[in-house]
Amino acid sequence: MDFEDLVSWQKSKELAVIIYKLFKDNKDYWFKDQIQRAWISISNNIAEWFERQTNKEFKQFLFIAKWSCGEVRSMLSIWKELWYIDDDNYRQLYNLSIDISKLLTWFIKKIN
Repeated sequence: MDFEDLVSWQKSKELAVIIYKLFKDNKDYWFKDQIQRAWISISNNIAEWFERQTNKEFKQFLFIAKWSCGEVRSMLSIWKELWYIDDDNYRQLYNLSIDISKLLTWFIKKIN
């Protein structure tokens, strides 16, 4: 099994691709940079944990990925208020982020 087989990584990659496509032409560079770092952190931390595969590091990387999910949701909410994203795309990305967060919570509980 590889990290690419994990549903949490697959969904986080999907989230990253959708967000990148939606915001690639946005001129609010500071905000765009911030959300890019947050969303890419999710999939990267899952992949990095998988390659290390120790329980102590597992929790650390999963918590960082989970925190990044919250950061993405917060920023999406602000982007929606600024009319950078429509309701349908917001809801899709929000729900995808919630799904990823739940999967990460499950992983964290499983190793406790």
